[in-house]
Amino acid sequence: MDYQPDPQRYTRMAYRRCGHSGLRLPAISLGLWHNFGDTSQLSNCRHLLRHAFDQGITHFDLANNYGPPPGSAERNFGRILAEDLAPWRDELIISTKAGYTMWDGPYGDWGSRKYLVASLDQSLARMGLDYVDVFYHHRPDPNTPLEETMGALDHIVRQGKALYVGLSNYPAALAREAIGLLQSLGTPCLIHQPRYSMFERWVEAQLLDTLAETGVGCIAFSPLAGGQLTDRYLQGIPADSRAASASRFLTPDQLTPGKLEKVRQLNQLAVQRDQTMAQMALAWVLRDDKVTSVLIGASKTSQIDDAVAMLSHRQFSPQERQAIDVILAMPD
Repeated sequence: MDYQPDPQRYTRMAYRRCGHSGLRLPAISLGLWHNFGDTSQLSNCRHLLRHAFDQGITHFDLANNYGPPPGSAERNFGRILAEDLAPWRDELIISTKAGYTMWDGPYGDWGSRKYLVASLDQSLARMGLDYVDVFYHHRPDPNTPLEETMGALDHIVRQGKALYVGLSNYPAALAREAIGLLQSLGTPCLIHQPRYSMFERWVEAQLLDTLAETGVGCIAFSPLAGGQLTDRYLQGIPADSRAASASRFLTPDQLTPGKLEKVRQLNQLAVQRDQTMAQMALAWVLRDDKVTSVLIGASKTSQIDDAVAMLSHRQFSPQERQAIDVILAMPD
């Protein structure tokens, strides 16, 4: 192994307290949802992970089904961890999740104790780890008692296979109930991971206040709305873009004329702030202390650098906040 992390890495990043816990997370975390599966070059995965750590990004977020194919992101991450980052394991926050379809049959999906315990065992084996720092239930299960799912998370912590547990994609009322159950079991909920961006603001109605009241941190995924909140679509839909591909996460019909006009006006405001639109969109999600961290995806190191550079300019004037609200209120 010839990798040595940059000794200045911790001077480049801001770290924020996660809820009422003793854990601080980097304001920018790296998600391995895309670009780390077997369809990606391992050398580029390695380059991205090294570069992220050199920028002070200590949190790497995975799930059992990340790839493609499912499981491959964890396996590739585990290989790079063993070959490059193992000496710094105690400087890293590694998270994974279970809740979506992972294997055939009735025990490879949703939120049963059977599925969650087995899935984490498989994730640990793929990554070559004894424990993860955070284990999430990835989505609510309408058919399994919440007591069973939260009991499984508590059991996993008591086994020593996760230091903390979290929720993802839970609506506010259900999140409050789950957080209460975990508290009563003696395993407090550390964090909630919702989809949150300028274009998807559902968390503002109740969830963020619920998390603040219960002392739970928040980490936002898809803060760039699948690439919509970048300069990628200022001139329409490029042939090589995600929207032009067969991706189910961003389809051309989402990029309506009204949505593209919002993108253009937001970009004008970002230019006035001397930022890229992606930087402004990330700063906007982090504008209040209710959000601990934002999860970015990256296929090249320049995207990581762009996100980290945002940290020096993440404040908004009242006039800028009002202008953004006016733009976002325009019809799609």
